[in-house]
Amino acid sequence: MNSIFARTRFLSLCVIAAAALTFAGCGDDKDESASSSGATAATGEYSNIKQYLLDHTGPLNQSISTLSTQADAYYELVNKAGSCEAALRNDRAAVERSVKEMQATWRKANPQYEEAEGVVAGVPELADYDVILDAGASKEDDPEGAVPFNVTYKDGTVLKQPGNFFFLTETSLWGTEDKFTCPEVEADLNGDGKVEFPEALPNPEHIQASAAEMKKYTTELNGAAEKWQPTESDVFTSLVVMTPTMAEYFGAWKNSRFVAGADAKEAGFVGSSRLNDIADILAGLVLVYDNIEPQIAKKDPAQAKQTGEDLAGLRDYVVKIRDKEAGGKTFTAEQAETYGAEAQERAERIAGQVSQSASKLGVEVQD
Repeated sequence: MNSIFARTRFLSLCVIAAAALTFAGCGDDKDESASSSGATAATGEYSNIKQYLLDHTGPLNQSISTLSTQADAYYELVNKAGSCEAALRNDRAAVERSVKEMQATWRKANPQYEEAEGVVAGVPELADYDVILDAGASKEDDPEGAVPFNVTYKDGTVLKQPGNFFFLTETSLWGTEDKFTCPEVEADLNGDGKVEFPEALPNPEHIQASAAEMKKYTTELNGAAEKWQPTESDVFTSLVVMTPTMAEYFGAWKNSRFVAGADAKEAGFVGSSRLNDIADILAGLVLVYDNIEPQIAKKDPAQAKQTGEDLAGLRDYVVKIRDKEAGGKTFTAEQAETYGAEAQERAERIAGQVSQSASKLGVEVQD
């Protein structure tokens, strides 16, 4: 059990351990044919979960490779000019095009990861990559849960445990973290005399180094996904761990630019709404559950059906809110809190059901 996984997901398991008691009382009739350790090797019934993961980690790696190439080109463009200010003065159109291309690639890569996050973050064998790529904090914000890497710029500057790579790249590309952008330069990319979101001038040293390091880890993740052999324990654990994280996600959405506007306290979640991430994660978890529902149904058909309906319902609940936002509706902080509380209550109930089903089947949920 890796320590990062234990730290970041322990609370969720504690909540679900209690919630699962609600669904007890149907007897302790564990399936004697199931492995008591939950370490049954992957069989054909889990092969499409692995394929689903690979269908996302492969394209993710390709997208981040493209981002790294684009960041190299941006670095060379600015370096050749001598500064961000000079690059804008010499060829504003080229700078604008370069930044927009990187933003577009980032937007492509983000859902490729989020759709796989339910598996990556929920499986202890792979969970460190979620910390590195998408969930880990900086050393300043959380010394205990900080990412396990440094980023070194070409000029020798070292950022020690600076936070996860999606944050490092997003906040630079959209200009929401001043230290990751060109200092004291107005990011007027289109030359209209004013700076409007999402205009930004990434620090070339920062975006080049961050994208290059991110590429290294997405390559590693894809390799780890190829080697991963899903077990019963892995599959059930991913559902129990990742489903009850709704309050955290909705909290980030509430504090992001999509709800708080220019007063946002959250520097991240500007390239894409956190609602997109939540919907993508839940879509992946629905697929995972679809693959174990027949197994659960052998012991309790009614419970298997109910859990599947509840999980799909939670996904649809989030999708409905996401689509309203995409259609132009702006939500208040109070609404975000209400939606988050409702989603969390549903999620904890679902995770409790899955935990109880795992117990009946004799499958270990890892902690």
